[in-house]
Order: sequence, then structure tokens, then C-alpha cells
Amino acid sequence: MSLLVDRSRALVDRVATLAKVATPTLRDRLIEAATRLTTTHGWAKVTMARLADEVGVSRQTVYNEIGTKGDLAAAMVMAELDRFLAGVSRAFDENPGDLIAAIRDSARRVLKYAEDNALLHAVVSATHGADTELLPLLTTHSEYLLEGAKLVVADRVASYDVGLPPDRLEASIDMVVRLVLSHVMQPSAAPARTADDIAWIAERVLR
Repeated sequence: MSLLVDRSRALVDRVATLAKVATPTLRDRLIEAATRLTTTHGWAKVTMARLADEVGVSRQTVYNEIGTKGDLAAAMVMAELDRFLAGVSRAFDENPGDLIAAIRDSARRVLKYAEDNALLHAVVSATHGADTELLPLLTTHSEYLLEGAKLVVADRVASYDVGLPPDRLEASIDMVVRLVLSHVMQPSAAPARTADDIAWIAERVLR
């Protein structure tokens, strides 16, 4: 468990630098192209040669920049989780004095982002036994997503005045995060409506 938490913390730490990158690097472009190919054609159809053609570089350049296909898969999934958690963090930045508003905005951003994001759906659904070529990798990274999201929320909630003992606060954060992720996998309404419902529940739990 400590290794999982350490890796999740590393994931959270990268979120703080994500917004500072102004121009996509070659690595970023390769990962974006790999994500497009995976969600359109499936992971089995992704090759280093095809990726090189997609970006307009040589196959050797892809290997030099990324490494193996396994390294590409890990980089692709981690980049997606970085973007996911960056949205959560931004919601708290924009609502420094209102915890419930921050939770509402976080949930709305996450659900909106996930609407048409096939790769994120795959990451979240991996823990539910989804049939996917990336299942071993996604199963591991879905745990990072859960722990990473909980760490982001816990870090940000610490700056608000919440009248709960630490164990109850930890349980409440776990419940809210799992609730949001369940709606990513199986939406029940529009993102804004679901976010309002989650905020209503959070307000009562965090009193």
C-alpha cells in the first residue's frame, strides 16, 4: 500500500506543473497521437511505425523519445490521469472560500471531461472488470487514479474549516471521490445536474 501511495503522490505532484507547460513537446505529441489511435482503432493496432507516421517522425525517434510499447502505454495513461487531476485541482483554486462550491465544480469538470473520453472510461472501468487489451495496466493505474484523487482533495480540503475528526474526514473524502468516479463510469444525468447532487450530499456529510 505504501508503494501505491508513493506513486499516487508522485502523480499528484506532477499535476502542479502540468499547467506551466506552454508548448507541447515531441513526447506530448506522441502520447496524444497514441491516445487517438488507441481510442479509435484499439491498442493492438498501435505500432511504433504507425505512431511515427502519425506524428511525422522516424520510428527510431519514437523509440528514443518513448521507449518500448509498454512504456508508451504507461505514459499515455499517466498523461490522462494528470489532466484528470489537474481539473480537480483547478476547481479548488477557483473556489478558495467555499468547499462545497469547489466540490461541485470538481465533479462537474470531471464528469464533463469524461463524457467523450474513451481512455478515461477505460481507466475507471478497469476496476469493474472491463474487457480491454490494456486491462493489466489500467487496473494498476485506476488505483493510482483513486488514491491520487483522494490525495488531491484531502490536500485542498485541509485549507477549509471542516468540523470533522480526521478519520471521519478521510472516510467522507473517500466516499465523495468514489461517488464521482461511479458517475464517470455510469452517468445518470447531465454533468451539471449530477455535480449539484454530489455537492448536496457532500454538504451534509462534511458538516
